[in-house]
Amino acid sequence: MKIERSWEGWRGVSLVAITYVYFLIFAQFGFLKHLASIGIEGNSLKTVMGAMAAGGILASLFASRISAGGSAHRRLQTALSGCALAAGFALLRLDLVESVAVSFLIGSALGVLTVTLVTHLRSWIGGTRPLLKVGLGTGIGYLVCNCPQLFDASPRTQALVSAAFCVLGIGIANRMLAEIPATDPPSRQAAAPSFLLVLACFTALVWLDSAAFFIIQNTPALKKGTWEGTIHLWVNGGLHFTAALGSAWLLRRRGLEVTLAVAFGFLAGACLLLSDPARAALASGFYPLGVSLYSVALVAYPSFLAPAATVAQRGRKAGLIYAVAGWVGSALGIGMGQNLGHIPLAFVLGAAALFLSPWLWRFFKHRKRESLVTAALLAIAFGVQRVASLYTGMHRQPATRTLVEFGHQTYISEGCINCHSQYVRPNSPDVIMWGPAESVDAVLHEQPPLIGNRRQGPDLAEVGDRRSLLWLKAHFINPAAVSHSSFMPSYAYLFRDNRGDALVAYMESLRSAGGREHRIQVAEAWSPSPEAVEMAHHIDGALLFHEYCATCHQADGATRVAWQKGFRRLPPNLAAGPLLYVPISADPAWRLKRISEIIKFGLPGTDMPGHEYLPGVQVAAIAEWVAGLAGHR
Repeated sequence: MKIERSWEGWRGVSLVAITYVYFLIFAQFGFLKHLASIGIEGNSLKTVMGAMAAGGILASLFASRISAGGSAHRRLQTALSGCALAAGFALLRLDLVESVAVSFLIGSALGVLTVTLVTHLRSWIGGTRPLLKVGLGTGIGYLVCNCPQLFDASPRTQALVSAAFCVLGIGIANRMLAEIPATDPPSRQAAAPSFLLVLACFTALVWLDSAAFFIIQNTPALKKGTWEGTIHLWVNGGLHFTAALGSAWLLRRRGLEVTLAVAFGFLAGACLLLSDPARAALASGFYPLGVSLYSVALVAYPSFLAPAATVAQRGRKAGLIYAVAGWVGSALGIGMGQNLGHIPLAFVLGAAALFLSPWLWRFFKHRKRESLVTAALLAIAFGVQRVASLYTGMHRQPATRTLVEFGHQTYISEGCINCHSQYVRPNSPDVIMWGPAESVDAVLHEQPPLIGNRRQGPDLAEVGDRRSLLWLKAHFINPAAVSHSSFMPSYAYLFRDNRGDALVAYMESLRSAGGREHRIQVAEAWSPSPEAVEMAHHIDGALLFHEYCATCHQADGATRVAWQKGFRRLPPNLAAGPLLYVPISADPAWRLKRISEIIKFGLPGTDMPGHEYLPGVQVAAIAEWVAGLAGHR
């Protein structure tokens, strides 16, 4: 076909910009805000977004199989029509099933759109300076998305604007042009890195980007310091645009390896800075630079830089990159942000090794002897350090640090924050189970804040008033023996030196003024509901007693035997002796309530823990069985 020089390059720049605008402002923001407005959240939201990822992965892989055909402009127009249609559906009040269907359509349409566009981008971008044009299109897309009037608009407005951009794209892609060879390949490109290494690097970049994005979006202090406010948005837009053009220059002059390494440097710096809200302003500068640097490469690599003998081969590589790096990497990053609330340093270091691997390999290849000597010296140094830590007391409490302070450090270094929070959420069941709520400001003033990122175990904000020193130590050494079905690992190794005692001391210090009084008042006001008491008749109280209580209140109970010399008062053998703290002569109804109260909340000032997490029906079932034991009637 004849090449129309008047259109050369303009179409490609516009289509790249339109694709980024739709993905960023609608798929990432507008659609999510719409889902929030109609009450879709929690597991339902995960289902909806999972459908988008599934559609994107499947469509990316499928589109790559048909990308070699002669009607690429028709596929592009069809994909843009699907995107516009999905944005139109988002204007409606959808139920869960309809939201899943629309989400799948968004992912599918984007999958076809992105793979088709980059596979045939040479036909729309023109033959001169293609990398610069890709950078220009990407920069314009990010600049438009950071326009305050669009970024802060309602979900309805964002959906309408996104649909309008798609309609504009349909008109731009009105015919297929002839394949045009790129005339300015990178002048400083070293030996081309392997496709699998490039795929892994893109996956790591998208992973970091998505994790940082989720953390910022769901942390008010970080969000305020990064992309809230007109000035922030215009600055971000300018940084994105500048970095996109810089990426095009780097790709041409320094090659893909350097460009991705620089992008990783900025993104990694942003991710590490996000751990401190006070550094959000600096992170807000690093983040857009890293994102735009790799975003240009994400388009340019499969379009112009990846070795491909045919259009079909280029399409397959594009499909794999967007399916794995784009959709899977994004899902993994969001999952990290949800589950951890931060990007672990170990992950950042592992990713750094990935990006440095080409240079390390070339150094090893040409300097084998020096590399082996360096590796051997590092191994020896590491071994000496580990031996020294065992025999010179490196884990011993420094004289200038209190036991509680050392325990605080141990809590952080052992990663306890990954499973435990230290924040009782106000106006929630937390207040009954764990203790009085503390203001967010008070928690954030801690150094560092240990508010936690998820709860696989109980909250620890008031654990010093809920558990005795003996219970804490026994639990660290053998969690399952003290707490039924606990999957917490044993930390017995901490007691080989004084880290274990320090951690116990720190746990015992976690209490607030008035916390014990609050707990006593809550316990006295609480009782199993009449419905729970009625249902308890049909539950095996003996089995529950064996699971949760026998470890201390049975003659051969594991905890009773192991720690009998450490108890303040040996727990009574409930199968043989009378109940303590519960007079036999008391009213049966009051006695049942009192036993239930002790089971639920424990006994302050003793080694008797509460079982706060047990529902009322199970507490009532255990209480009925205990009250009915011989000698307790």
